[in-house]
Amino acid sequence: MPSPQTTDRTARGPGASAHPLAVPALAVTGVLVVGQLYAVLPVLGPVAADWDTDRSTAAWAVTAFAVAYAAGFLAWGPAADRYGPRRVILLGAPVTALLTAALPLAPDAVSGLALRALQGLAAASFAPAAFGYVAARVPAHRRVTAITWLTSSFLASAVIGQLAAQAVGQAAGWRWVFFAGALCLAAAALLLRFALAPDEAPADTAAGAPGGIPALLRTPGLPVLYGATATVLLGLVAVYGGLELAGPDGPAPDPDALLALRAGALPAMFAVPLLSGVLARSAPEARICASLAGAALTAALLAPFADAGPLAAGVLLALLAGCVAVAAPALVQAVGARAGRARATATALYTFALFVGAGAGPQLAAALSGRGFTAVAPGAAAVLALGCALSPALLRRPRRGE
Repeated sequence: MPSPQTTDRTARGPGASAHPLAVPALAVTGVLVVGQLYAVLPVLGPVAADWDTDRSTAAWAVTAFAVAYAAGFLAWGPAADRYGPRRVILLGAPVTALLTAALPLAPDAVSGLALRALQGLAAASFAPAAFGYVAARVPAHRRVTAITWLTSSFLASAVIGQLAAQAVGQAAGWRWVFFAGALCLAAAALLLRFALAPDEAPADTAAGAPGGIPALLRTPGLPVLYGATATVLLGLVAVYGGLELAGPDGPAPDPDALLALRAGALPAMFAVPLLSGVLARSAPEARICASLAGAALTAALLAPFADAGPLAAGVLLALLAGCVAVAAPALVQAVGARAGRARATATALYTFALFVGAGAGPQLAAALSGRGFTAVAPGAAAVLALGCALSPALLRRPRRGE
């Protein structure tokens, strides 16, 4: 693992500079890529009809993508460390675009689900490589802001992906949800080709080897960080899943009302990057502890206040989303500070833990929804509180980070 002095020299050297468009381009691409996970949700009915199957089978289009997406991080992260993040991004983005365009051509559920899995596997190339690029190319004084914009784009994609899919699906049919997504992904890949600086030759090719994953898991502090990471989206997705399954309006709430509640969280998600300069004054470990404590408290308050009306629920959901938007980049920064040169592999493990938690969130909501939303919200709060309970172990940092 490189010394702090070596790391600082790398951050300040010529190779650390980034094109002014690099971070905005990465953030926009993040919305497009991760949004593919959620884009199928508003069009499950038409998809099921065209595939001649039922909605429950069509819903596996979400699971197939999510499972392949999470697993793909473990391969693409080491690849980005070995071959360079720009190369991985410029390979993965066009392949994702092609598979996205192929999905509407699937004649039945079997081929459609297979394409969704391949789409998720290709899409997984983006996140670890993007985090690796930011860590290597963005100057240290701008890095917290860049990471915050990137993580906020991933979180916001859950809302933006559904809103866009609903609008396009209603106007032009479900197939154009994916044709339009493919066109946008292809345009983003072209933009990234010009915005991203060429990769430097890796100083340690072993850093990107798959065998580096066990070494990272033995690094002090990283297992605790990954455990805390898994609670972030698990709690958030459980709350949203609980609103859909057992919300204040009963088991079949108005879909437009749910989308309005989700959209209400967007201002909080986009406000956090604007505050990154203030947030950067505190150590990432302190931000992790404080934001997860705030998220746990907010989720707990949702149980008694959700019935007070949409305004109260919307404000609390926005606060919850804001706390998550603070925790996610702080976790990335803390992971990167401990990862040495294996930054992309370490952030791939981070993203794997994040989306494993996201996949478990609906299961938690389903398990508790029989007792109503007043059981789901405290359950999500307990999960977030567990992440907060892990955080104090990080407050004594093993070394000065980047």
